[in-house]
Amino acid sequence: MNPFKALRAARSRELPSRAAVGTPVAEAAGLGVRLGGRPVLDSVELTVRAGEVLALVGPNGAGKSTLLAALAADLPADSGEVRVDGRPVAGWSAAELALRRAVLPQAAALAFPFPVEDVVRMGRAPWAGTSREGEDDASVAAAMEATEVAEFAARPFSALSGGERARVALARVLAQRAPLLLLDEPTAALDLRHQELVLRICRERAAAGDAVVVVLHDLGLAAAYADRAVVLRGGAIAAAGPPAEVFTDALLGEVYRQPVEVFPHPRTGVPLVVPKRLA
Repeated sequence: MNPFKALRAARSRELPSRAAVGTPVAEAAGLGVRLGGRPVLDSVELTVRAGEVLALVGPNGAGKSTLLAALAADLPADSGEVRVDGRPVAGWSAAELALRRAVLPQAAALAFPFPVEDVVRMGRAPWAGTSREGEDDASVAAAMEATEVAEFAARPFSALSGGERARVALARVLAQRAPLLLLDEPTAALDLRHQELVLRICRERAAAGDAVVVVLHDLGLAAAYADRAVVLRGGAIAAAGPPAEVFTDALLGEVYRQPVEVFPHPRTGVPLVVPKRLA
């Protein structure tokens, strides 16, 4: 494309505005997705609202990552509809969609040894040529500081440990400054300190008005940090609501096919989920 045409196209994009807390930011209506001819999601109804952390939990193969990818418009719906910012995802151009949602996949891989700071700066690409391009440096610096990766800004991404790569990938997503964050197992490769750091960041983004959807396997983290939890089973929603209401012995034991005990933390009251063991 002619660079002048590209610049005009960037300046003509419809930029997102800050949604009021509680406003729907993303919605799935009757969502069905098939992969390899097999149904993976079936008639899912879900609303993601500004100002909340929504945790997607459930056993392996329940459809958590597929639901996240469908909300991101990275997977097409076979039935039903996904809307972002009030519009069906097909109604947004790829460039406009990138201004509205940022996606953290399970695995972060790059073919070339880019320095860490350059990887984080990739998150600013959707804003190139727009009126907010001038926020690039501040956005990158803030994201690197929040995720504690600024100290190795010049190191090649390929030279990092798995946990360090995961934090750099999250910094890229934060630098994008989209009002909808879709995070797929962001704590999987992290130690205890950085698991807590990531979920605190999720809470901070929600407090600032963003909508955050996060796939988690750790039910304790979901209970401690999520406003709502969606429990998936076999591609359908088994329960949805505040963790204190939906995390019950009976439901989790049935969904995970593992007897558990759920009891309140003695100081905070947050639900603790512990597998029942013989000894």
